[in-house]
Amino acid sequence: MKKRNWGNIYLVIVFILLYAPIFYLMFYSFNSGGTMHGFKGFTLGYYKEVFQDTRLLIIVLNTFVIALFSSVVATIIGVCGALAIKFMPHPFAKNSLLSLNNVLIVSPDVIIGASFLIFFTILGVKLGFISVLVSHIAFSIPIVVLMVLPKLQEMSPTLIDAARDLGASQWNVLSKVILPYITPGVLAGFFMALTYSLDDFAVTFFVTGNGFSTLSVEIYSRARQGISLSINALSTLIFLFTIVLVIGYYFINRKNNTKTLRSGATKE
Repeated sequence: MKKRNWGNIYLVIVFILLYAPIFYLMFYSFNSGGTMHGFKGFTLGYYKEVFQDTRLLIIVLNTFVIALFSSVVATIIGVCGALAIKFMPHPFAKNSLLSLNNVLIVSPDVIIGASFLIFFTILGVKLGFISVLVSHIAFSIPIVVLMVLPKLQEMSPTLIDAARDLGASQWNVLSKVILPYITPGVLAGFFMALTYSLDDFAVTFFVTGNGFSTLSVEIYSRARQGISLSINALSTLIFLFTIVLVIGYYFINRKNNTKTLRSGATKE
């Protein structure tokens, strides 16, 4: 009983340490006093500043375009990669591909960003939209693979065998059996890639160029110039949007688990 209480206390402390700075930032985004100490009154003025800043709105558009494009491309490539890993006949090659995929997950963002910077410099690619897009696609692919691969491993081989026995072609097996089954994993991978792309700073900071920026880099640049509560307002909006994406992923995952339990109960 005491161990359980200590465990709960530990979790509460961890969550306080994680979320207290965020809620502190959000709280003072409504402070009419213009500082992050001494709350003088409620105001939405800083949120109005955010929506009246044309340059900032263009950066927001850039961020969402990069996130959407990179997530769509990464999802397509990630699904193909997961299929290749799943159905590869040679165990050594399969494990090698899976290991290479996991390298980008565990590698520090600073190393990845510096590597992409050197890579684009050698190729003579101008830093900007293209460099950021390619980088986001690259680090999003392993995320999609890790979301899709468990669904492929859960799928019974008898489904594919039954489809082939009924005369289905390779394309029909893929489009009418495999893809519908792994759709929850594909959607989860897409939303996770979208979230990572929106939140990324370290990699983007290395590969972005003059005249092009994303929200994370812009917030960092403005924060270096001094305290402005418009940064708090902008950060609050990003945080809330990210929460919405995480909640969407949660419900997709929950729906996926529910379907799995129902199919298991039906078989029994």
